[in-house]
Parts: sequence; C-alpha cells; structure tokens
Amino acid sequence: MIRFGKLSFYSSLITGLMVFLAAGSAQAQDDVQFDTQAVRDLEAAVMEQRMDASAMLVEIGGIISPSGEEHERAQAVASHMRTIGLSDVTVTDDPNVIGRIPGRSGRAFVFISTLDDLKTVAENQRARNAPPTIEGNRIVGPGTNTSLTTVAMLTAAKALLETGVTPEHDLIFAGVAEEETGLNGMHALYDMYKDKAVAFVDILGDGRSISYGAIGIHWWKVIAEGPAGHTLYGGLPNVNQAIARSVDRIFSLPQPERHADQRTRVNVAILDSGSVFNHKPETAWFSLDIRSLDNAVIADIESDVRDILKDVSSETGIALKMEPFHISPGGQIKGARDSRLVQTSAAIAHKKLGKEPTLSDAGSSNLNVAIAQGTPAIGLGGERGGQRGFPDEWADIDTMMKTSEHVALLAWLLTMDDNNQGWPGK
Repeated sequence: MIRFGKLSFYSSLITGLMVFLAAGSAQAQDDVQFDTQAVRDLEAAVMEQRMDASAMLVEIGGIISPSGEEHERAQAVASHMRTIGLSDVTVTDDPNVIGRIPGRSGRAFVFISTLDDLKTVAENQRARNAPPTIEGNRIVGPGTNTSLTTVAMLTAAKALLETGVTPEHDLIFAGVAEEETGLNGMHALYDMYKDKAVAFVDILGDGRSISYGAIGIHWWKVIAEGPAGHTLYGGLPNVNQAIARSVDRIFSLPQPERHADQRTRVNVAILDSGSVFNHKPETAWFSLDIRSLDNAVIADIESDVRDILKDVSSETGIALKMEPFHISPGGQIKGARDSRLVQTSAAIAHKKLGKEPTLSDAGSSNLNVAIAQGTPAIGLGGERGGQRGFPDEWADIDTMMKTSEHVALLAWLLTMDDNNQGWPGK
C-alpha cells in the first residue's frame, strides 16, 4: 500500500503515472523524434566519455563486491557521483549509493544499477589478484560484466548534467546492493521513493530487450529432520524417504500444466543429505523453485506443497518445514506494454541501436519490487559482454557506451525535453 501525506500530492502522483502509462498507447515508436540538435549534442556528450568510462570500469569492476559486501564499491561509485556533479550523494547502510539531478515537479524518475556480483566472480577476482585490463574493445577481468551497467549509468548522468537543463522530475541514479540475494537494496530504495517515483528503470544491458512486467519467483528450502542412526539399527524413519515422497508428489502438482500460459513452473534442483553409506542423516533438505506470472497461482502451489509436507510427515514420522530462501515478487501493470515509457525505450533501441527490441512481461530483477507494488518500471536487458562468472569474464566497451546512450536519451525524452521535440502530444 502506497502512503501519501497530502491528497494534492496523491493526485499529482497518480496523474503522472497515468501519463506514463497512457501517452504511449496513442503514439507509435515512429513518433519519437531523434533528429534534433539537443539529441545530437547529448549523444556526443556520451560518446566523448569513452576513455574515461573505460578507466572507470577498470576501477569499479576491479573492486571485489560479492552480495552483502558492497561497501567498497558503493564508496567508489559515490566518489564518481560527486566528481561528475550529482547532488545529495549518499551511501546508505544497505549499502545503496544514490545521487540526484534536481527537477521541478517534486516527483522522481529513478535509474538503477546493481552493485553486487556473484560469489564466483569474487572468487575469480581474488585468484586473479590484478585489476581488469583494456584489450581492444574489451575490458577483461572478473567483475567487469555487471559493473558495466553502473559505469553506463554514471556516464549518462554526466552527459545529462552537461546539458544544463533542469528536468521535469528529479533524476535519481542509484547503485543497489544485494540484487543476487533477495533484492534487499531495491526494497530499501523503493521504500525511499515509492511516494514520489513516476517510474523505475533497471539497467541490465543496452536495451535490445525490454521487460515491462515481472514474473514471480519463490525459492524455498524444504528441511527434513528426523532421528540419525547406523544402518545396523534400521533404515526407518529416514529423512530421505520423506524427501523422496515429497519431491515425487510436488512434481505431480497440476498447476504447471494447467497454467502454462502464465509461464508457471515448479522445479527441484538441489537434494542435500547424508555423507556416508552406513549412517542415516539427522537432517536434509531440498530446493523448491516456484514461478509464475500469476501471484495467485504461486500461492496456490505453495498451499498444496504445505499440504503435501503435512501428509508426508504424518506418514513417515519425519518433520518437514519450508523456509524462504529468495522471494522475488511478480506483477503486471495494465497498459504497460503500450506505455510511453516502454515505447520510447523501444524506439531508442530500434532507431539508435539498430535493434528490433524484444518486449517481455516476465522480467526478473530489481524491477520486480516496483512492479509488484504498482509502480511502472522497465528493465533494459541485452548485451554486456561475456563469460560472466568465469576467470576470463569481459565487458564490451561499445555496448557500454550504447547502454549509456540509451539511458541518457530515455531520461531526456521523458523528463528534460522542454520543447517537446521527443514526444509529440505531451
């Protein structure tokens, strides 16, 4: 539930959201105009930063930053935010790092990048024990692939600042923590801006794919507990019997087939139990991955799983319980695909990147937090580089600059183009 302090502010915010959702339905991508001097100047301001952006990625990508340990990278990003001239730069306890270009409306248009890396990336960074290197059009080294999005965001912010134009809405640029382990940074950021955000943009790549909806993904650990003992004293009761029965019945649930049109899936990928042949374990667990575009379907599956565990526990004498591991909320916003936000981004991808963008209602990233609570959001997906999670990970410099161009143009066309050159009928 979104809370508002004043009715007038509530009305203003809802009006802004309606404009974001409705304006695009009457306009095709072809209506977005790029042949203006302001747009050309903005693109030039992005592209002239190529060398500085590459050096920044060497620095930021070289910082070891696994999920939950992002403080050093957050401080480095904050330093760059201050250098380029963003206002009110803050590093929160999460740690999220936030900077702002002040606007006029009292509302905010929020851009997001991810600060944390996979655990394997951090391990590869420690093993390499050297910063990334620039090799032709690539920046090579673990940590560069994800950090490309943060550098692209900062490069776009600097180009926008250089226009000298005050945007309609605040432009917020935020690097968020713990995307890989629960979207915790995004939850905190959303709480900060939910009462004033017009929309969120999750920067994941150059924008050749655009997500406007969110698939719900719920990961559970199902834990079994029972008596340990040597084989000589009998094999039952046994946690493995309970796990086997539970997994078999879960795979027989009807919802994945019944709701296939909602991309409903159920999977068990991990079984973790004993370690020796002649001793039954006291505890074991298995993973449970439930996902669907329909939150009600997820809730229905989870209810059925709890019933299965209750029955199996009664049959086997083994205690079974579900513990949440990672809950990524899902949601859909009516009219989002045809919204001004999505269609402007799609026009940028088509006309400026030369790509026919794919549009998806099944995003799975920081954007889920906003969409699940009714706030418009998109994810700019696509290319970044390659070999993420491997020692020879790399980021593509051309792609980084195209990503930055996409972000800068999106901010300009939606919040800074006072002459209405980017979107007729404002």
